[in-house]
Amino acid sequence: MKNVRLVPAVAALVLVAAVACAPPEKKSSEDNTDSGVPAASATSAADFGGMDGLVAAAKKEGELNVIALPPDWANYGAIIKAFSDKYGIKVNSAQPDAASQEEINAANQQKGRSTAPDVFDLGQSVALANTSLFAPYQVATFDSIPDAMKDPNGTWVNDYGGYMSIGYDSAKVPDMSIVDDLLKDEYKGKVALNGDPTQAGAAFSGVAMVALSQGGSADDIAPGVAFFSKLKQAGNFLPVDPTPATIESGQTPVVIDWDYLNAAETKKLPSWKVFVPQGAVLGGYYFQAINKDAPHPAAARLWQEFLFSDQGQNLFLAGGARPVRADAMVKAGTIDSAAYEKLPPVSGTPVIMTQAQTDAATKYLADNWAKAIG
Repeated sequence: MKNVRLVPAVAALVLVAAVACAPPEKKSSEDNTDSGVPAASATSAADFGGMDGLVAAAKKEGELNVIALPPDWANYGAIIKAFSDKYGIKVNSAQPDAASQEEINAANQQKGRSTAPDVFDLGQSVALANTSLFAPYQVATFDSIPDAMKDPNGTWVNDYGGYMSIGYDSAKVPDMSIVDDLLKDEYKGKVALNGDPTQAGAAFSGVAMVALSQGGSADDIAPGVAFFSKLKQAGNFLPVDPTPATIESGQTPVVIDWDYLNAAETKKLPSWKVFVPQGAVLGGYYFQAINKDAPHPAAARLWQEFLFSDQGQNLFLAGGARPVRADAMVKAGTIDSAAYEKLPPVSGTPVIMTQAQTDAATKYLADNWAKAIG
């Protein structure tokens, strides 16, 4: 589960204080590759003389800084371990519960220091608002990634995704057939949204999904905000950020989140079910990018190569996420077919928001969300 990618306020203050007091540190991004191209300027493995050169440069750096990657989010715990084991590179995982915006804040606050994040994993709205911070890079499998899922230069690339869903403990609440069921008395104090939609990608998409169910559209998420206002007034909205612990303890019996995160809970809690509302199929992919000021630029690029390799993509799939290269891997016969067949079923035409729609929705949420649930 997401653990919402929101860093606690106290932790954020400690982080800012630590950054303010820490002296600047020399980065390794000025190091040249074997071909003479600075690692921080490399746009493909070819600039390192090929994959062997990239691996050697990354091993020389010896570390990789990641941020906002909960181990139980899209199987990132296993992905980090597999990368570290394969290349012998230490992975420093900071603020695993931070929101997408907190990733950007950390990069800005720690710029020029060895602790800055090397890579980002971001929700769409935050990613597209901060492309000036990203370094273009094309992985070896770049051509097998759908054009709509990547920037042509590799400045950002979608890595995995899914559909918004409602996960619920069927031992504590009745089955549901439509989103409006959440307004019933049986759900009083039980419905949690995974984060603050003005900061966290999953929560943003949750509001958009609900908007679709209420007659809204990708161009109009106001009905989604209005629904959460009604949910709050009915006493059914639960202002608790859900985690695997809150789900398994019964604290958050209903969770609006990505289907792959909700599906992961079915393995731990047999009574947990996943519902993707018909007619409100909101799809979305997370954005992967390299920090242009990465302190470990070679390791950052090797991480991208790993994530978009067949091995990395199948590891996302093992976590219930839908890998961006799924179609190409099915065609090539390299996908984990058993895991692929276990993905939650969906019914209806998927809606994936464009940048313009996301920008408009982000502004609407900034202006109206706090008032709606205040």
